[in-house]
Amino acid sequence: MSRRPEAVPRSILLNMRKITSMNKVQISAVVLGALFAALAGCGNTRPPVRLNGYSYTVGARAAEVSLTMLGRPYRYGGNGPAGFDCSGLVQYSYASAGMKKVPHSTKELRRHTRSVPKRSMREGDILFFKQRGKSYSHVGIYVGDSRFVHAPSTGKTVRTDSVEDAYWRRHFLDARRFL
Repeated sequence: MSRRPEAVPRSILLNMRKITSMNKVQISAVVLGALFAALAGCGNTRPPVRLNGYSYTVGARAAEVSLTMLGRPYRYGGNGPAGFDCSGLVQYSYASAGMKKVPHSTKELRRHTRSVPKRSMREGDILFFKQRGKSYSHVGIYVGDSRFVHAPSTGKTVRTDSVEDAYWRRHFLDARRFL
């Protein structure tokens, strides 16, 4: 047996209409705010930027250049054969391979690259690592056979390591390729 709905008092109906119309305005504001935030990249992140000059050939050449820098000293802020920091080695290797305007910071390198699956890495891809609790704080250049070239830290020299080594596997974040 179904019940007949009870009549809703007129005063409640009027208040419900006011609330409904106010909620539509509030909902519209929330939706527009969310849309603007999404379009703005949530405020803090900038969209990826394409650098001119990248090709698989340039990436392979950059990997070759990085291998010629083995044994060069680590130097904070360095981006030449006298000494390299990690992002300076990437910048120098790609510039020497013909790709100009490569940034000298892990943050900017990340911004100019796109993620690629680890199983699809190619020579010249940029590998990012987390060190000392900071994401994307170290970078190297993939040279094939699970190996990468990087400038590790003060007192050390440019060297190759395996992404399969326990330390690097634990700290690996992302393989990326220029756009």
